[in-house]
Amino acid sequence: MTHYLSRLTLSRDPSIKSVAPLLNPSPGTNHGHAASAHHRLVWSAFSDGSDAPRDFLWRAEDRGAFYVLSATPPKQSALFEAAEIKPFDPALFPGDRLDFRLRVHATVNTPIPGGKRGKRHDIVMQRLHGVPKDERAGKRMDVAEAAAIDWLDMQGSRNGFSLLRPRDPDIRLVQDYHVLDIPRKAVFANKRDHRMRVGVLDLEGRLEVTNPMAFLSRLYGGFGRAKAFGNGLMLIRRA
Repeated sequence: MTHYLSRLTLSRDPSIKSVAPLLNPSPGTNHGHAASAHHRLVWSAFSDGSDAPRDFLWRAEDRGAFYVLSATPPKQSALFEAAEIKPFDPALFPGDRLDFRLRVHATVNTPIPGGKRGKRHDIVMQRLHGVPKDERAGKRMDVAEAAAIDWLDMQGSRNGFSLLRPRDPDIRLVQDYHVLDIPRKAVFANKRDHRMRVGVLDLEGRLEVTNPMAFLSRLYGGFGRAKAFGNGLMLIRRA
C-alpha cells in the first residue's frame, strides 16, 4: 500500500507569521509545550472535522518544517506553504542497508506478579534508577546509549531488521535525550490537569533489512509510543 512522505513548512504569509510564536513555539526548556502546539498544527493538514483516528506520523524539524508519513496526502492548509508530497513505497530486499533517523519514546514493561499487565517505563529512566543519584547526570548519555541499542535490537528481532554497529566506537546512536512535560489535558480533555512526562530519544544509525514486509509494516505504523507528539517516524535512505 502506497503511503506519502510530505514536507510541510509553516506559511510565510504575514498574517501567519504574526502568530508564528503560538503555532511554532521554540522548545527552549519546555519541549512539551512545543510538542503540543505542533501536534495541533500538523493535525490541521489532515483533519476534516470528524473524529477519524490519526493515520499519520510526523516529526518537527528546524524553521517551522515538519516531515509527515501518511496513508493519505495532506490537505492544503492556509497555515502551511504548498506541501512537498512524494509517494512512499520503497522496494526493499533482505540485505539492504539503510541509514536512519528516529525520534522515539521507547518503553519497556516491568512484569507484575500474578500475571497482571506490567508497568510501563521509559527505557532510559528505568536504567537510571539503578545509578546513584549523584552520578546520574554524568552517566545519563552512556545509559541512554546502552538502553537504546538494546531496545532497537529487540525491535529489529520482531520487525524485520538488524541494527548495525559502527566500526568507530566514538560514533553514537543517541544524538539527544530530553523529556517532554505535557499537560494531560493536551491529550485527554476530560482528564485532570496533571502532567505527562515522555522521554524522547533522537537516534541516528544504520540497519540491515532482514524481512522487508515486517520492516515496512512497522515503519508505516511507527515505533514506540507518544506518536501524537512527534515521535515514532523513522526516516530512511539507502546507505
